[in-house]
Amino acid sequence: MEEIAIVWLRRDLRLHDHAALFHALEGDYPVLPLFIFDTNILDDLQDKDDLRVNFIYNTIRSLQEELREMNSDILVRHGDPLTIWKGLIEEFNIKAVYYNRDYEPYAKKRDKSVASFLGQHKIEVIHFKDQLIFESGEVTKDDGDPYVVFTPYKKVWLEELSKLIAQNKQDQIPQFDISKKSLSRLAETSCEDLVPIKDLGFEEHEFDFPGKTAKKSLMQNYDETRDYPAKDGTSRLGVHLRFGTISIRALAEAARKLNKVFLSELIWREFYSHILDRFPQVVENSFKSKYDQIEWLNDEKDFKKWCEGKTGYPIVDAGMRQLNTTGYMHNRVRMITASFLTKHLLIDWRWGEAYFARRLLDYELASNNGGWQWAAGTGTDAAPYFRIFNPYTQQQKFDPDLKYIREWVPEFESDDYPEPIVEHKAARERCLNTYKKALDS
Repeated sequence: MEEIAIVWLRRDLRLHDHAALFHALEGDYPVLPLFIFDTNILDDLQDKDDLRVNFIYNTIRSLQEELREMNSDILVRHGDPLTIWKGLIEEFNIKAVYYNRDYEPYAKKRDKSVASFLGQHKIEVIHFKDQLIFESGEVTKDDGDPYVVFTPYKKVWLEELSKLIAQNKQDQIPQFDISKKSLSRLAETSCEDLVPIKDLGFEEHEFDFPGKTAKKSLMQNYDETRDYPAKDGTSRLGVHLRFGTISIRALAEAARKLNKVFLSELIWREFYSHILDRFPQVVENSFKSKYDQIEWLNDEKDFKKWCEGKTGYPIVDAGMRQLNTTGYMHNRVRMITASFLTKHLLIDWRWGEAYFARRLLDYELASNNGGWQWAAGTGTDAAPYFRIFNPYTQQQKFDPDLKYIREWVPEFESDDYPEPIVEHKAARERCLNTYKKALDS
């Protein structure tokens, strides 16, 4: 049986600028890519029409077609990863396994378990940094402690980037050059076709996913357009970053040259990954533990109205309807809707975080959690609890012509549109009193 190396694809669904694939192709064995539809993740998804599963499925199918043109293939399995690996070592003569690191709690636990099993069978396991420019241990205080405030983190992050570029001696962020010649090291093999998506327990959907590239003009003007939801002023690349169909190094390099604000948003993504990696308790708890004393109202009727976009606050309702329809919500509106849920309605940020996790195409645990804790005032660089977005002034400032609202709330200004479920001034006072009581206790 031929000796092979396997590259285990997870959040890195591409064949270019790919750390694990690059190093595997430089190794001693023909390389076979592998993807596992992980039932530990899929079984937790509430909606069997989840568009993210369609996105992954379509991406794997495209990769399979691309690999078959090179007389290679991608091995696809469905099940519990450790169980899958137990079968693979019987099916193939595996000498080495390469993969890129993931930093979410489940992923770290999974990878530790699989690596331990493979090690017991004398299979070399080699893993790499790929979805971040800098991991949490690379941007720290002088004593090695993690940064918990964004501004000093960003300062050091940029200093480290300058060092990295200087070391590269090409005035750019270094990438992994995977050439056609190196791809000839892929195993010449044929794997079974993908099973229909319904066999995975999900429905197939025709959906127009955002493209992989952002226009140069959009990136150049990002700082001027990004806050206006009616404009085509954001990249919509979140889903591609989430599943690694684009390279973070290539995107950061473009941002470095075109727009510092765009680059800053990528640094925020790394900051929240750094927080999750160092403080995994934030998944269930407030980063600032004293905020766990807040007495949330958690009115289920109010939560349902928020989810459905029927709060009587047009900018909030537009955002929620956009999310429910497209799997996307404009970032400015994400802040407004999150602030409204936690501060106007006094509903636990974890409820909103879970709803976004269910609906967002670009859902990433670290960024979603960080954003919600920021809005609720419970997180690292959180807005202070007494900063409460006024939905009306936000609407006037960022959707002055009501284009966004009219697109998503067609009954706005008609008798069919509901009255506000809470009065802004009264909700603000209630929030201030509730938070103060918790912090004084």
